[in-house]
Amino acid sequence: MQSDLPKIVKDFLVYLTTIKGKSLRTRKEYEYDITLFLRFLIAVENDLDIAKINEISIKDITIDFIKEVSLEDMHLFLEYCEMERNNSAVTRARKAATLKSFFKYLKGKRRMLDENPAEELETPKIGKKKPIYMDQQEAEKFIAGIRKNKHYYRNYSMIMFFLNLGIRVSELCSLNITSVQDNLLHVIGKGNKERTVFLNKACTVSLYKYMEKERQYIQGSTTNEALFLSQKGTRLTRQTVAKIIKKINQDSGLNKEKLTPHKLRHTSATIMYKSGADIRSLQHILGHTSVSTTQIYTHVEDKEIRGVIESNPFNLLV
Repeated sequence: MQSDLPKIVKDFLVYLTTIKGKSLRTRKEYEYDITLFLRFLIAVENDLDIAKINEISIKDITIDFIKEVSLEDMHLFLEYCEMERNNSAVTRARKAATLKSFFKYLKGKRRMLDENPAEELETPKIGKKKPIYMDQQEAEKFIAGIRKNKHYYRNYSMIMFFLNLGIRVSELCSLNITSVQDNLLHVIGKGNKERTVFLNKACTVSLYKYMEKERQYIQGSTTNEALFLSQKGTRLTRQTVAKIIKKINQDSGLNKEKLTPHKLRHTSATIMYKSGADIRSLQHILGHTSVSTTQIYTHVEDKEIRGVIESNPFNLLV
C-alpha cells in the first residue's frame, strides 16, 4: 500500500515512528485510517460508488486537496464509519485521533496549513467497560491447566511473567535473553520506552527451569536471542501466544469468556491492587505514561465497596 500513498502521508508515517516513537502496528493503523478517509473524500467529491471505496487511488492527492478539507467532512466520514461500516465508538475514536494527529502535523510541524480543521473535532464518547479478569481462585485453576507437554516449562514461565508482572504480550514476545539481568527484567514498552521491573521468585524459578530443561534443547537456541522460543526455534508472535492462552483456558476447564493475553494483564494488575499495591507502583510496573490509565485496572467489586461503607466506624454508632 505504501507505493499508492501520496508523499505527504508517507512523510507523516515516518514522523510517527522515527520522532514520535510509535510502533509499526500503530503506524499501520494510522495508515489505514488516513487512506480510508482520503478515499472517502474522493468518493464523495466525485460521486463514486462508496461500496468500491477500496479501489479508489489516493496517490495523486496533493496538499491543495487537503487544504479544502473541513470539519464537516470529518463528521460525515465518522458517520459513514458508524452507519455503513458498523464501526464501534472505540474504532471511531481511534479514527478521530488519527485525523487530529495528521492535521496537527501538517499545520504545526510542516506549516502546510493555515488552519487546522481537526482542532475542534470531538472524539466519540466511549462507555467505560468493566475489565475482564480472573479472580485469585480462577487464576489458580487456569495455571493448573497448563499441560505438561514438551512446552510446559516455557508456557508456565510465560504465564508467571503475565500474572506476576502484568506484562504486555508484545513486550513478552520482544524479550531477549539479555533482557534478564539477575533478578531484574528490562522491558521495552509502547513508544520504545524502557522500564525495569523486579523478577519475583515465581518468575526467576520458572525461567530457570525453562532455560535448563527446555530452551537449550530447541533447535537454533544458541543463535536466536529471543527469550521465549517456538518449537522451530523462532521468536514467538502475539498470535501464537494468544493461541497458547486459549488452549490453557480450555484445558483447565475454566473456559473464561474472552480470555486473552491482555486479560491476564488485567488479572495481574487487579490482584496486585487488591493485595495492597499503590497506584504509583502499579503505574511503573505496567508501564503506563498516565496514572489515569492505571486507574482502569484498579476497579473493585460492588460488594467490596459496600463492605468498606458498612465497616465505617460511624456506621457502628447507629
